[in-house]
Amino acid sequence: MKHVKALAIKFVSSLVLLSLILNLLFDMAFSNIFLITLVLGVAAYLIGDLMILPRTNNMVSTIADFDLALLIIWFMSKNLKFGDNYFSISLIAALGVALFEYMFHKYVANNVVPNKGGQQQTRPLQYQTEASEVLTPVRQDVRSSNEDYKKPE
Repeated sequence: MKHVKALAIKFVSSLVLLSLILNLLFDMAFSNIFLITLVLGVAAYLIGDLMILPRTNNMVSTIADFDLALLIIWFMSKNLKFGDNYFSISLIAALGVALFEYMFHKYVANNVVPNKGGQQQTRPLQYQTEASEVLTPVRQDVRSSNEDYKKPE
């Protein structure tokens, strides 16, 4: 139920935001805005809010949502509407979506995503490689100073 509530908040807020930006500034039809909001809302919720946010911090997830919004809005507006500068439309709309997502991530982190130990993981994952001393095998015929060793003929 928490996910349905979060998706509804995200959808309505994004629909209002994108309607203000895309309809008032760029005269896009409401049906196109509704379709863009639907695709963007589901994709950003699954990728940005449920996959990236629990594993990283708010800023990384917001940047990922900005990139995703820019790509989805640009691609869909280019295919749904003709004759405008699609990149500037997409950039302005993606900036608005990113500002909203920054605040929405705080809600998701506190109310939707299960916290481990009562705290959200605020640092990124840390990967580490194993290092050791020399791993190259010593071959007797190359590095040996042993005089008893005979070289093969």
